[in-house]
Amino acid sequence: MKGILGRKVGMTQVFTKDGKLIPVTVVACDENVVMQVKTMEKDGYNAIQLGVFEKKESRANKAEIGHAKKASTTPKRFLKEIRDVDATYNIGDKIGVNIFNVGEIVDVTGTSKGKGTEGVIKRWNQSRGPMGHGSHYHRGPGSLGTMLPKRVLKGKKLPGHMGVETVTIQNLEIIEVNTVDNYILVSGNIPGAKNSLVYIRTAVKNSRKENPKELKAYEEEKVETVVDEVVEEVKETTNVENTTVEEPATEVQETQEVEENKEETKEENPVEDPEASK
Repeated sequence: MKGILGRKVGMTQVFTKDGKLIPVTVVACDENVVMQVKTMEKDGYNAIQLGVFEKKESRANKAEIGHAKKASTTPKRFLKEIRDVDATYNIGDKIGVNIFNVGEIVDVTGTSKGKGTEGVIKRWNQSRGPMGHGSHYHRGPGSLGTMLPKRVLKGKKLPGHMGVETVTIQNLEIIEVNTVDNYILVSGNIPGAKNSLVYIRTAVKNSRKENPKELKAYEEEKVETVVDEVVEEVKETTNVENTTVEEPATEVQETQEVEENKEETKEENPVEDPEASK
């Protein structure tokens, strides 16, 4: 038996090289610290206690601080015991995602989402009565039992609190183990809300053989900006330093040049006044 604690990040999908789509759940697993080792001679059973996610010392009591100092670490927010582990661990050892292999079958335990107080239709999937034609029974719980005991029998499915229960999904496959970013991709969905604590362990009722999937890898393409492309095209076609571009003449400049040409022609060929010649 082996296991690790982590947080449920959310769901996504991956593709295999064969083109098969696999829905997966991302579980972020920080390094788990062995806080305590229990033995048969001292405690009556073999187990290790794992701690994960740091906790401020100001929010921890003296017992938690002293318990963490024995493992040479800081107080942890979550603690979990794992019985009958395969390997031998010492206090203070760290466990990462590399304890699992791709294709391994595991069981995932978490706390389901809270739904609040719900009726029997949503809570127990019962059917409703007719909604019209004079019927007075719509979404009620129905009969509460026989007349003889004159009480409600134990186990009767009634309205009440729904959710916030410990749920285990069995025989899920590990699709990817990333030791760089410390996360595990588990096939299918797992119980719990986002950022909730989950426990991944070796499958108890597994009868399948490991069949690791080869995922399709995606390479990031380097995309240049439009501005850089335009600048490169201009540099290739024209030499900005050696060429000079003449600005086109405006209408005002053209009219000024025409008037100057008229004045020059008048000075060269003066016109005689007819009254002065008389």
